[in-house]
Amino acid sequence: MRSVINEIDPGVPVTPVRALRGKWLRAEPVATLYEQGRVKHAGAFAALEDEMCDFASSGLSSGRSPDRVDALVWAVASLALGRRGDGPRVRGL
Repeated sequence: MRSVINEIDPGVPVTPVRALRGKWLRAEPVATLYEQGRVKHAGAFAALEDEMCDFASSGLSSGRSPDRVDALVWAVASLALGRRGDGPRVRGL
């Protein structure tokens, strides 16, 4: 994935991640932030929001991988739930 992003903009920092838990388990803390009103979308993200509505512990109803939701979970977890000292974080909305 790094090569795809670097083709578009080599200046974009890419942090590789390795999943140790399933997508559903990784999404739970982020879902809690949404329930608390601590995460909001600025703009329209129809494909992402469709995936979010269709995402269940068994995946998507189509059988496809919820890639957009997974990317969102990694990003929000890094920004809002990351350890102190790991770099920039969202401090409030």
